[in-house]
Amino acid sequence: MNIVLVEPHFPKNQREFARALAEAGANVIGIGETPLDYLDDQLTSWMVHYEQVGSVTDRAQMTDAVRRVQGMVWVDRMESTIESHQMVAAQVREDLGIPGTSVRTTWLCRDKPSMKEALRAAGVPTARSTGADDAAQVWDFAAAVGYPLILKPRDAAGAADTVRVGSDTELSAALERMGRYSSIAVEEFIEGHEGFYDTVSVDGRIELDFASHYFPGVLEGMRSRWISPQFIATNRIDDGGLYDEIRAMGHRVNEALGIGTSATHMEWFHGPRGLTFSEIGCRPPGVGCWDLYCAANDMDVYAAWAQSVVHGEVRERPSRSHSAGIVALRPDRDGVISGYSGLEDVENRYGRWIIDAHVPVAGTGTQPVEAGFMANAWIRMRHPDFDVLRDMLDDVGRTVHVHAR
Repeated sequence: MNIVLVEPHFPKNQREFARALAEAGANVIGIGETPLDYLDDQLTSWMVHYEQVGSVTDRAQMTDAVRRVQGMVWVDRMESTIESHQMVAAQVREDLGIPGTSVRTTWLCRDKPSMKEALRAAGVPTARSTGADDAAQVWDFAAAVGYPLILKPRDAAGAADTVRVGSDTELSAALERMGRYSSIAVEEFIEGHEGFYDTVSVDGRIELDFASHYFPGVLEGMRSRWISPQFIATNRIDDGGLYDEIRAMGHRVNEALGIGTSATHMEWFHGPRGLTFSEIGCRPPGVGCWDLYCAANDMDVYAAWAQSVVHGEVRERPSRSHSAGIVALRPDRDGVISGYSGLEDVENRYGRWIIDAHVPVAGTGTQPVEAGFMANAWIRMRHPDFDVLRDMLDDVGRTVHVHAR
């Protein structure tokens, strides 16, 4: 099988997709923005050919590159794993007759109002929402639904440029800040605990899945410097209850959006209104989630994904032996990192449970709080008991301090 892989070099874990496809028996053809001479020998060993383009989000450049490849070999599939690359990859697939996720499905998985409209029609519980092309539409929605509301770009990933508003004054300020967008998504705020559900599906069937929990919710965690936010992949997913509901919702979402053979990343809320769908991406999760799943389940999730693409089945199976999580450690101010305190204490207490860590050296510039879980320092851990792991991550967040000047 000849598979085109979009951007195999960046970010760092992209190379794992190339490796897994090659190990599954595919001929991997990379298309990326990095010059071939810059790629290391290991990465190039997993590919039979590489095409450089100026931008992997430029439809014309990508079409020309894939046409050049098709002039040499039959292309069986074209795979893209980054949110911002999804639409162009889908368009090129349809333009050039390559199987894979359709433009329609990609659109529904990126455009929040269209996504929620399709799922409400399929009976999936979700927040009331609309797409707004001007401020008047936003004000009309606010008058009809009330506060609080969430505003975000229609195709945003994660919490990027997402804001909660609770009054007319806050809404007016938010609209002014979001004026650079021609259209935005507006939806009612859903109260409840927030988590996500990640899968590898084959022909619409969920063959491999994982459930994770945010502490606290994403918006709060990505806006408050004093918080050391965390998310934990649970090993209790087979225990029934809420997890059975999440699995059932995942199946319904796949069917409603036409998701076939693909990784997915679905966000959800659970609160007074029960389980509520938030959004989904037809791609793997970011911020190293799959690495946590690998460490927690004694398996290679990248290999499982590659098996689904190359062989139409998933042969890897999770052990569910551990829960695994990450805690983000924020600098006490913006500037330059000057040092750390508490790291030795954490190592002494929990060393056997630490998977890995990222501790930028003194002199490294800080990243803003809203840049995400892996923007500054972080520690990843695992433990057989979910509750014990959560307590350990809480303790790490209280103990380790990142000092900046």
